[in-house]
Amino acid sequence: MEKRKKYKILHLLSQRPDSTGSGIYLQALLREAEAYNYKNFLVAGIQSDQPAGLDCIDEDQCMYVKFYKANISYLITGMSDVMPYKSTRFCRLTKNELREYAASFSRILKDAVTKFKPDIIHSHHLWLITSLARQLFPRIPMVATCHGSDLRQFQNCPHLQKRVLSGCRRLDAVMALSDAQKKEIVGLYHLTPEKVFVVGAGYNSDLFTFYPKPNPNPVQLVYAGKLSNAKGVPWLLRALSMIDSPAWHLHLVGSGSGEEKDHCLKLAKKLGDRVLVRGAVSQKNLAEIMKQSHIFVLPSFYEGLPLVVLEGLASGCRIVATDLLGVNEILADVQADFISLVNTPRLHFMDQPYEEDESVFVRNLAHELQKQIYAAYRHPQIDLSPIQCKIDSFSWTGIFKKVQDVYFRAIKNRNQFINQC
Repeated sequence: MEKRKKYKILHLLSQRPDSTGSGIYLQALLREAEAYNYKNFLVAGIQSDQPAGLDCIDEDQCMYVKFYKANISYLITGMSDVMPYKSTRFCRLTKNELREYAASFSRILKDAVTKFKPDIIHSHHLWLITSLARQLFPRIPMVATCHGSDLRQFQNCPHLQKRVLSGCRRLDAVMALSDAQKKEIVGLYHLTPEKVFVVGAGYNSDLFTFYPKPNPNPVQLVYAGKLSNAKGVPWLLRALSMIDSPAWHLHLVGSGSGEEKDHCLKLAKKLGDRVLVRGAVSQKNLAEIMKQSHIFVLPSFYEGLPLVVLEGLASGCRIVATDLLGVNEILADVQADFISLVNTPRLHFMDQPYEEDESVFVRNLAHELQKQIYAAYRHPQIDLSPIQCKIDSFSWTGIFKKVQDVYFRAIKNRNQFINQC
């Protein structure tokens, strides 16, 4: 297949495209594909009373499945059990609700394919809608990107695994964020390794750039992500409560829902004016916060490839993070005194630490935070030059070139398969 041909790409995302890492990834692909003169079309899930919040694609190039008193009666489903907005958990969907979910997405997908006539379908998450689309359109080349949260759902919802595997195992190609994630995909979905390609993910190098840091009195820290247990936020706040000097100030960026969010906010309130709860912010605003921060903290228990670490580094922030496989993949071969990794505690249910390990984790996290706070107080500016090439390798332009290669391979293989039938 000639690489000069410009394809029509139908992008699929079953949740809101503006509020999560997978949404940021999708929006980056839409921009890069447009820069390559591809034609884009998007099918996504949104809440009926909330806008999609996109500025990277025209509305006439989108179709939405509207949750809550519209196409689907209940609140929008999220790929994480705790989303930055009110949502429904997949594990709690009844058989009738699952039928409603499949019927609504089937109808919109069929309308989109009829209208747009895509050359290839690119779905996000190895989950229900990806499987459904593969079964609805067996002759259209189709690829999917794994974002990590789908692997967690797969393991947490064993009653849905057969439904997911029925379509996902017939994909033309799967894109993984890391080598570690590729191994997990192959094992869980019983795919051949040759079908899974490590593409990675990028960060917006136009937004997240180095900027001279302010006076470190107090030292400015930032956390960005969901306010949830899985992201380690309660343990972060407990660790910070153990540090009195040098003076510090935390920007708590992100939102959540339910009891976990309430618990995080209660702990933050105990720290008084040393914590500023920012709520959900745009990528542009997050970039401005990071430019004014000395340290970025990610105490998460589960991540795919955490782009926010790249965003923090590119902004000149010191890093304190748990030693997750995705974090290690980003920081592979990086030796720098402005990076501190904390041992992840033993976990059950993938993202819940054993109670007896919590105090050790909090102490270890507090120790590394204290070390970087002292370092930032003495030396607020860091030298990124030794790792600048590493950071630059995660640009979205470079990532899309890898994605494009997977497109070509998938189209070629699907057409060969159809011709042989």
